[in-house]
Amino acid sequence: MIVTAEIIRRVAPQCGANAAAVAAALHPALERFGITTPRRLAHFLAQVAHESGGFTRKRENLNYTPAAILATFNTRTVTRFTPAQAERYGRTAAHPADQVAIANVAYANRMGNRGPESGDGWRTRGAGWMQITGTTNHNAVADFFGLSRETIGGWLSTDMGAALGAGWFWHVNALNRFADLDDVDGVSDCINIGRKTERIGDAIGYVERRALTDQAMRAMP
Repeated sequence: MIVTAEIIRRVAPQCGANAAAVAAALHPALERFGITTPRRLAHFLAQVAHESGGFTRKRENLNYTPAAILATFNTRTVTRFTPAQAERYGRTAAHPADQVAIANVAYANRMGNRGPESGDGWRTRGAGWMQITGTTNHNAVADFFGLSRETIGGWLSTDMGAALGAGWFWHVNALNRFADLDDVDGVSDCINIGRKTERIGDAIGYVERRALTDQAMRAMP
């Protein structure tokens, strides 16, 4: 299954003039990780487009307001930011967002990261078209491809690294199995929640993911 610039443009029109470069970068990843049928390709492109803003983002944007910080990173059971911290680090009329501090607090003491003072959160913030996040995941990517752990964030932020990183994520989560069943919910759950859940549509952005998958299927030759 060959992905073309025209397919990329139909799935992610915001990619614009970069569509040919995106398609070229994706070829090795698609072949290497068995994303070689129209259905697998449609699911893959839709999900990666959703995660990357249509292949326009290769590094996580943490330009949050205080309210967005609290809504994004706090849950009913886990408080990562106090209201005072959110006000201090978030984007307001008085100051820009402190994205480094946001990442270091948001991702501290999880995903293989150490505490906020280590800088791990910022160093291993979301990278690549699949926004691969955390020390454990960055190290796993580096080890899989035989690359330096110290430079993996930068590598994932290149077109080739973003493509191969997305393929790696797809592979290690065995997402072809859900794509073969045309299970958008299963793919979305594994990407957003980390596992398939019983509830349909509970992954963040599920409605858009579903629509993008339909759009990608229509783009298949």
